[in-house]
Amino acid sequence: MKHIFIVLIFLILLLFSPLLGQAQALTQTVRGTIIDSDSKLPLITATVLVVGSSPLVGTITDLNGNFRLTTIPTGRITLKLSYLGYESKTIPDIVVNSGKEVVLNLNMQESTLKLAEIVVRANQTKGQALNEMALISARSISPEETSRYAGGFNDPSLIMSNFAGVANNPNGNNDIIVRGNSPKYVQWRLEGVQITNPNHFADQGAIGGGLSTLNNNILATSDFYTGAFAPEYGDVLSGVYDVKLRAGNNEKREAVLGVGILGTDLTVEGPFKKGYGGSYLVNYRYSTISLLTDLGLTGVKGTPKFQDAAFKVVLPTKKAGAFSLFGLGGSSSALLKEVKPEVAETPGDRSMLAGIREDLEKGSNLLNLGLTHTLPLGTNSYIHTTLSYSQEGIKDQVFESRIETQYDRSGGFLKDSVLSTHPNYQSHLLKSAYRGGFTYHNKLNARNNIQIGTQYSLTEYDYRQSQLQGDGANRVYMLDFQKNIGTVRNYISWKHRFNEAVTMVTGLHNMNVLLNHQSTLEPRFSLNWQLNPTNSFQVGYGKHSTMESAHTYFAQVPAADGQLSEPNKDLGLLKAHHFVLGYEKRFSSSLVAKAEVYYQSLYQLPVENRATSSFATINEGPDFNYVALVNKGTGKNYGIELTLEKNFSHNFYYLINGSLYSSTYKTLEGRARNTPYNGHYLINLLAGKEFVKLGKNKNQVLGLNAKVFFSGGKNIIPLLRDAAGNLTVDPAKNKFWDYDKAYDVSLGDLSKLVLSVSYKWNKPRTTHELFLNMDNLTNNQGKVTEYYDPSKPGSVGHTTQRGLVPNLMYRLYF
Repeated sequence: MKHIFIVLIFLILLLFSPLLGQAQALTQTVRGTIIDSDSKLPLITATVLVVGSSPLVGTITDLNGNFRLTTIPTGRITLKLSYLGYESKTIPDIVVNSGKEVVLNLNMQESTLKLAEIVVRANQTKGQALNEMALISARSISPEETSRYAGGFNDPSLIMSNFAGVANNPNGNNDIIVRGNSPKYVQWRLEGVQITNPNHFADQGAIGGGLSTLNNNILATSDFYTGAFAPEYGDVLSGVYDVKLRAGNNEKREAVLGVGILGTDLTVEGPFKKGYGGSYLVNYRYSTISLLTDLGLTGVKGTPKFQDAAFKVVLPTKKAGAFSLFGLGGSSSALLKEVKPEVAETPGDRSMLAGIREDLEKGSNLLNLGLTHTLPLGTNSYIHTTLSYSQEGIKDQVFESRIETQYDRSGGFLKDSVLSTHPNYQSHLLKSAYRGGFTYHNKLNARNNIQIGTQYSLTEYDYRQSQLQGDGANRVYMLDFQKNIGTVRNYISWKHRFNEAVTMVTGLHNMNVLLNHQSTLEPRFSLNWQLNPTNSFQVGYGKHSTMESAHTYFAQVPAADGQLSEPNKDLGLLKAHHFVLGYEKRFSSSLVAKAEVYYQSLYQLPVENRATSSFATINEGPDFNYVALVNKGTGKNYGIELTLEKNFSHNFYYLINGSLYSSTYKTLEGRARNTPYNGHYLINLLAGKEFVKLGKNKNQVLGLNAKVFFSGGKNIIPLLRDAAGNLTVDPAKNKFWDYDKAYDVSLGDLSKLVLSVSYKWNKPRTTHELFLNMDNLTNNQGKVTEYYDPSKPGSVGHTTQRGLVPNLMYRLYF
């Protein structure tokens, strides 16, 4: 850690050296396209004004819906859009830098009144979902917010925990825990296409990891959904993160170079040729911390290594519609020596046995490739087609060493001698998915819009997982299969606007699993009532279903006679009813309060087919438990979420939100238990301030951002204890855990303080930015779980929150 701070100080001194320069008025071009939100056709002669400019700066769109504003001063601006017969719209908090053009893709909603330009007061779009079919439990997150909010680490997954009802894993992983649901039931999408877990160092039972392969250099504004999903979303219970990649600049070549403690990346973009609307965007990143370690600058051993890349290519045509190619890939590896539970969780409880040492070799890779095509059919309809390929691989090995401790004559410790080393646990999991689908969109009129879609998915699994049985040399295979699973999903969605105040979205989603002929029909409904310009109500309902992880279906479970079988092949889908009621109050154009009350009734949950067992697959983490299952479990998640948000204006913002909730489940034992994720409450306090026009040339901006987080702790399966609280574990019989008290308690509440500082200075053709993020500034290490360790006081060790982690990042836009 001392070496990391030396590197931090050196880079700060180095990077602040170019702050002097000649005084010059710095400007940039702001341009973009405005389309109809339903038909996706360009709006011609729409008016675009820069709010507060004097003299007034504005323009109108051309025949292709394009607009251009030149010589816009650097800083932040707000745009107002207006068009005859459409609701006016305000786009706030647009950052203008000298080193990069601002290219916007905007949309407007046609008015149902059909009279004139309709002005809806306080109609700012900050935080509003881009998907017009999502009326409740949905919000957008912009790249600028991803970069600004404290604690984001340039990671979209971590950013989501700033919002009500969403948490990350306290151990430092970027799992997304939504309303008490398991993070493995979150669905990731890229450009509207379902993808693999987009994180490095992934585990088989999770949808998170140590670090995202995505970073905000390549992101556009994206949507996140927490319940009662729109009809198009299926095979999901918890949340949907629909990530969008921005299109590259189609007129000018630009680049962004980022150098940081975690990773160094380069982004390049530009047009293919002058006068053609196509563009490319490419990003590559390599783990800087591994380079520093190789140079001996960090003092860290076993440092993880990773690299990732992403691209998007936009190819418009005159008559054949618009094509888009995109991709995201990455690989990661790590070798952790002498692993204890406080460092990483390994399968089984072998690391807690005396005389045993474990080394973990971990590797993962992912690849997502996609092609989308949008073809207009007349003036009010179009077809959107997608083809994609995804691959995810996990290769883990645990090397077990038998240790003999040597002592001197007085009983003092001398050294540990390794008697033997052999591979124990081995896992090689490879999943490949081929997906194709199309959606037909038809804007019938200003009041009615329909979508009809279908998607076929074929997933190939090649899974092998084994470990040695007990202390012997007999290797047992828990997973050993090569299987294909096909699914077909269909949906129809109808959006109806009764008038300017009341909008309804309803529809059906159909899920079909070809493996075991499971099928569902899932109704969806949501309604938004704009009571007046400052008050609105929302209500939503959805029935949802999802498959369990593939390893559950094909797990080899020993029967009473010792023979292995696959008893879970016919498991049904997990299902849930989502009910949501919301209210929104706008106090001003930048200050809004929101409240949502939700109830989720989960049923057909896979639980162990044993009357005294507490095991349900919804609690599964990095470890695994392969047993015979039945779809007879139930669960309840309910709570209330409150948010007060001041959008960025007058150089500051704040976000205050809290959630009170409950998350429980039942197995065949009939007892309501907490899930591991039932922390009961979440509180986030975020605030930030920018100090502008600093320096002799008034071209510098200092940003300060902070976050304070409070939550209940993670519920655990405790160690065995007697009535007096004394340990009663029996390592010789491999008995450590008190399953009768599973998830009854946590080890205490958790809290964290995060501080980030940014400094930006604009030059005539470049922009420099420096970010310093201090995660867990107070180094608070609240207890998360416990484990048996005779070397610890009371023979109990604890995993804790991740301590203080500094991250320095420098970016150059040119």
